[in-house]
Amino acid sequence: MSSPLSRLERQLGYTFINQDLMVLALTHRSFAGRNNERLEFLGDAILNFVAGEALFERFPQAREGQLSRLRSRLVKGETLALLARGFELGEYLRLGSGELKSGGYRRDSILADAVEALIGAIYLDAGMEPARERVLAWLDAEIESLTLVDTNKDPKTRLQEFLQSRGCELPQYEVVDIQGDPHCRTFFVECRISLLNDKTRGQGASRRIAEQVSAAAALIALGVENAHD
Repeated sequence: MSSPLSRLERQLGYTFINQDLMVLALTHRSFAGRNNERLEFLGDAILNFVAGEALFERFPQAREGQLSRLRSRLVKGETLALLARGFELGEYLRLGSGELKSGGYRRDSILADAVEALIGAIYLDAGMEPARERVLAWLDAEIESLTLVDTNKDPKTRLQEFLQSRGCELPQYEVVDIQGDPHCRTFFVECRISLLNDKTRGQGASRRIAEQVSAAAALIALGVENAHD
């Protein structure tokens, strides 16, 4: 097959029988009336089921709430957008002129929706087993990295609750630097709390992640947690 989409198929690890389904999955609503929204709806349902099934089998002792939180991590837009960037999916999206000009091919929400639409397209193209196999392959590293400890409260929440329990002021977070191109930025955040003389620092691909890292560093500096927790 000489189609430019053959390279994307190699990235996905799946060759479509009906390539029109693949094209539809890559078509944003800004491009045409017939777009990927219905496939996205279907793919979202399949993704949630497959992720839930995998977690159910991997963590037999986990409670329902723990499984739900782990699944949320697996299927969240940020995770799917990272997958999409690994596939270089933005290069293949069919977007309207407005979205093209505004950099829609880099937007997390559009990339994540396209991944879900592709899952739906694979299901319609070949059935549940190929769709399940691809989802598990794409999420394999994420699933392997999960533990039940990951369902604990995030560092910002833990730090806030620790300070509140001691009647201290809430932490203050400040973005002190942003580096990199618009589509690949690194945020640097400092966290200031009254119990520490020095601010703690964190960095990440978003302000939220950088704040979490700086909060985790504060918990370590306070001796509440150690670096291996």
